[in-house]
Amino acid sequence: MVYVTDPDRRVLVAVDMESYSGRDNVLQHRAQLAFQKVMTTACGELGFDRADWLIQQGGDGELAILPPGTSERAVVTRLTPVLDRLLREHNRGLNHEARIRLRVGVHEGPVHLDGANGYPGEAVVTVCRLIDSPQLRSALRQFPGAAVALIVSDRLYCDIVRQYQDLRPEHFQQVTARLPEKNFEAAAWIYVPGECIPAADMPPGPPGSIRDQPNDGSGGESVERQGRGPRPQPSASGHVFRDIQSRGVGAFGNGNSITVSGRPEDIDSWGSHR
Repeated sequence: MVYVTDPDRRVLVAVDMESYSGRDNVLQHRAQLAFQKVMTTACGELGFDRADWLIQQGGDGELAILPPGTSERAVVTRLTPVLDRLLREHNRGLNHEARIRLRVGVHEGPVHLDGANGYPGEAVVTVCRLIDSPQLRSALRQFPGAAVALIVSDRLYCDIVRQYQDLRPEHFQQVTARLPEKNFEAAAWIYVPGECIPAADMPPGPPGSIRDQPNDGSGGESVERQGRGPRPQPSASGHVFRDIQSRGVGAFGNGNSITVSGRPEDIDSWGSHR
């Protein structure tokens, strides 16, 4: 019987390029070079020694096991905005097929560093599933001006984002990341730098009022509002919508709001139902 050593608890970062397989050989080669340059530059700006990262390479991205003592707060709240800025600078002037956009996942948990063919551990599987989730893919598609979309596990959102608020918690959207073919489902939070993503998960209401619908194939969430009531008045900071359908992440944009009760007094300045 093979003795299994104790795992190490580490911060895990998984990164994947959007639309990599659709590029020809030359564009894939260029994309890999640009990806490595951007990751190295971002780590240098943030004070991370990338040489200490245990990296499992893939043509279109990587899985990184970060060293002990790495600041979870810095990884969760600072890495993605820096990557977004560097990639927007890189992508300026390039045609659509040459641009690089990334899906980034951050998680933490026990991982075995002495695996015979990689890094065994449920935490590794989870972070890789998160970046492959249709919910994250949809979020990146819905904001064509963004270069990065981040997904973090529920644990890191609660421990880092909500506690320290270096990034505004209300700019994250809670989702259930699902990959049915992989028998995977997990609560997670999505953030797109520079975009305000209002929370889309709402508690179920009485029949005929609010109901969750299957998505339209884009991978996003959708909510349908039914029923009639007094028409709310526009707020000073944006617009108030009702009797409409919302589909996808961030469907209402910055400064806008939606009421589920039909009463304008039930909307706060950020469009959240009280």
